[in-house]
Amino acid sequence: MFHMFSHLLNNVKLRTKLILSCIVVLFIPILIVGVFLTNELRNMALDNAMEQTHTNVQRVKARTTELMNVAYDSAYRLENNGRLETVTNRRYESTYEVVAAYREYTDFNEIRQQHDEVANIRFYMENPTMLNNWDFIQPDKSIKETAWYKKALTPGSGVNWYYLEDERDKRNYLSLVREINFADNNTSGVLVITLNMSMMNSILNQESFETMIVDDNNQIVAANRMGRTGKTLQEIDFEQSIVQEKSGMYSADIDGQASRVLIEPLVPESSGNTLRIISVFSVDTIVKDANHIKSLALTVIAISLIIAIFLIIGVSTIITKRMLRLSKHITKVATGKLDIVMEIDGKDEIGQLSRQFNSMVSSINGLVEEVQETNKMKNLLESKQNEIKLKMMASQINPHFLFNALESIRMKAHLKGEKEISQVVRLLGKLMRRSIEVTQRMTYLADEMDIVRCYLDIQKFRYEDRLSYELHIDPIVEKVSIPPLIIQPLVENAVIHGFENKVEGGVVIVRATSEGGLVRIEVIDNGAGMTQEKIDSVADQLSETEDAENNRIGLRNVHLRLQLTFGQEHGLQFESEPGIGTKVSFTLPFGEDLYV
Repeated sequence: MFHMFSHLLNNVKLRTKLILSCIVVLFIPILIVGVFLTNELRNMALDNAMEQTHTNVQRVKARTTELMNVAYDSAYRLENNGRLETVTNRRYESTYEVVAAYREYTDFNEIRQQHDEVANIRFYMENPTMLNNWDFIQPDKSIKETAWYKKALTPGSGVNWYYLEDERDKRNYLSLVREINFADNNTSGVLVITLNMSMMNSILNQESFETMIVDDNNQIVAANRMGRTGKTLQEIDFEQSIVQEKSGMYSADIDGQASRVLIEPLVPESSGNTLRIISVFSVDTIVKDANHIKSLALTVIAISLIIAIFLIIGVSTIITKRMLRLSKHITKVATGKLDIVMEIDGKDEIGQLSRQFNSMVSSINGLVEEVQETNKMKNLLESKQNEIKLKMMASQINPHFLFNALESIRMKAHLKGEKEISQVVRLLGKLMRRSIEVTQRMTYLADEMDIVRCYLDIQKFRYEDRLSYELHIDPIVEKVSIPPLIIQPLVENAVIHGFENKVEGGVVIVRATSEGGLVRIEVIDNGAGMTQEKIDSVADQLSETEDAENNRIGLRNVHLRLQLTFGQEHGLQFESEPGIGTKVSFTLPFGEDLYV
């Protein structure tokens, strides 16, 4: 990866390299640190806002609870003083008696005068002899069918809080509702104490964030934002996913702005239902300063980057001019002009290159004559090498094979008088004749396999049961043209090197098949095999441009002839495992098209 990056960087102009270096080394770290710090500042602002919201909500909760406790204490006082039972359970004979009784009963007025937190008190009681006024009301059918009235008369319902309309001014108030039982008369009534909403709103108006008090029906009882009170959370497009949540901090989209919502339950003393305090603050408002700092930092970084780029362009222009002058002198030297001297214009690295350039030109002048002389010697050496290569290509069959085969025939003839000797001699003669008649012309694959068969029959005669072979030739490829003596050296190599140290029987398999527009030739043996290092060594020897003394000349000869005839991709390929065997294969085009 590093070498690939280095290679790509070498193709980039010097000016671009300097700009990229400045950006990567200086501005990217500054930008990362700046973004990190501003994000931390933003997160700190959000954390502080959430902490402040918790504090504010707890303060609202405490003050609202105090306000509601006044109504609860008043209800307890009215329930236990006995005067309310007297005035509501009496059977009046005249209107005068009712008015007189109402005038004498001052508890409601005393509570209203003593506690500003209480806006109004009314008591619903079924007593046909009583008159309706703002304090005592005979419940009609519409009142009896309301949910709050039914809930109040349900045994064990306790105290409940509702956002109810007051008959006096037709305005809604947060109201305490509870049943009061009169045990002596076996009767009951419903007491409603409404809170002073101005005081409740004043509690909320002291908060910096939008704050609401919501009842069980998601109706906003009080709010410090104009137009919220009396509406439901659904009507103000509150985030629907958290409408029913009872408590916790949530992220939501309120009025099209990303916001944080804190929901805190408010459970009054002995209450049968629960209110909720909801506080909302806009994230953008809280992080406004952090975003401003971030924008300012990005602006400063951008301006600094522009200034730095202009400075880099100026410096790189000066450096580039000097390097271009050096490049022009190098070009002149490349064209053969060796009598130039470059002016030294500094002591920096470019000046040092200039001095080294002048020294190099002087050295080149001294080496030119030596090169001309050595070229003559090199040409003579190459001609000798080419002559040796031609002689080596003509000698495809190892002379040791001929000597060993003839010696085997002699020994067989001496010891036995079998007919197979004549067959072996015939095969040997055929093989030698084919070798002598080899030319540069192409031959059919079937003819080449005939030579291979002759060779293997002779070797089988020599090794007897230690050698067996198989030839598998697809009939469709028998007429494919192939250079002569291409497969036989591979088979010879398999026999000699594969089985030279093998005592048990060896097998040589030669396969010729059609494979996707190509002819694949494989020579497989179960001989000694080679390690991966040995395979790599053989591959390196086949690819060498000069012949080494210990090179496998036969294999290299085949490899080069295949590549010269069909192309670089058609050279020899090796697969081998020690103790398992070796497979040598190559491919050639399924047609007459040649590489050269």
